[in-house]
Amino acid sequence: MGKIRSAILLLLLLGAAGWCLGPGGGQSVAEETHRVRIAYLPITHALPLFAEKELLTADDDVQIELIKYGSWPELMDALNTGKVDGASVLIELAVKAREQGIDVRAAALGHKDGNVIIGGNDIEKPEDLRGKIFAIPHKQSTHNLLLQQMLAEQGIKPNEVTVVELSPPEMPAGLAQGQIAGYCVAEPFGAKAIALGKGHILARAEELWPDGLCCALVFNGEFADKHHELTRQATAKYLAAGQYLTEHEEEQPQIARLYLKAKAKVVEMSLQLIRYDDLRITPEAYAELVKRMTAAKLIERVPDYEDFVDKSLLP
Repeated sequence: MGKIRSAILLLLLLGAAGWCLGPGGGQSVAEETHRVRIAYLPITHALPLFAEKELLTADDDVQIELIKYGSWPELMDALNTGKVDGASVLIELAVKAREQGIDVRAAALGHKDGNVIIGGNDIEKPEDLRGKIFAIPHKQSTHNLLLQQMLAEQGIKPNEVTVVELSPPEMPAGLAQGQIAGYCVAEPFGAKAIALGKGHILARAEELWPDGLCCALVFNGEFADKHHELTRQATAKYLAAGQYLTEHEEEQPQIARLYLKAKAKVVEMSLQLIRYDDLRITPEAYAELVKRMTAAKLIERVPDYEDFVDKSLLP
């Protein structure tokens, strides 16, 4: 009886300490929730996420597991269904998900600037896109909004350009082979066409939409509520990584090449087009984003800033 009582007492003590027993032996709840799984596409827009991963040490209270996806729909499905805890994603996709009642919470931006509209060598000016095929990565994207603004400013009607969706890696090859006349997408794929001598810049994001939003770090709402402190720590480390990249520009190419399949020249060229300073999402920037999305008929019901941006996650 004494041995049985001792065993029961031990189990109670373990339970009070937050331990649970499973097939792998014993593992604490703290250990189980020490890790945050974040989805990404291999683009320079996700560089703060890559830097966060590289800057973390074994002694940090939060650890990041990066999970690569090949397309935005696949990534969003994983985020919305809880297969991953967070993601670096096109902000328009996250806003759309929130409009549809999916609990997605934005924490920070992915970058600033970093988008260019690329035209083939036979496209000297935007007007030359009339009757041509132009590629974007997704309808719900800043790339689509930038294209529509450029066309409108040049007096080009939407039906005068055929817009198609392609995955980012397909675009430089499509341009080189004459399948498309231009594209707008995340870096480093714009820089790749320039480096190959197959395209040039027709317009830059900062010219069309100063301080425009594009990608964001977002979290699955259920995970953020259940593991709030862990999510907050992950966000703090992410913002610190963005500041680190700003203060150590010489290290940006080295970190980027760990995650991007691109030549050094392409990576370095793409990083000249993008910034990572002050990645907080301001109410003013969000208001401009949803205004543009509404005008482009990408959303009908605008999620409130407070419902979309979870300020409790910010340090």
